[in-house]
Amino acid sequence: MNDRVGRRDDNRSEDCAREPIRKDRDRQRLRDRLLAGAASPRGGVADAGCFDRLRREVREASLDRDPPET
Repeated sequence: MNDRVGRRDDNRSEDCAREPIRKDRDRQRLRDRLLAGAASPRGGVADAGCFDRLRREVREASLDRDPPET
């Protein structure tokens, strides 16, 4: 019984150590993506026409799909 309790405490300790490492890795990954985006060439303008085209594409794509089965 004491072995199981000890292992459970070890797992909690490992989880406590892993969590900050995982968060730091996630933060670094986000930072890298933001920097890559900032260094990328500028894209088109996101004006009303751009959003109209996106809406049209989504509508057309949803019409091309098979209707959901009920």
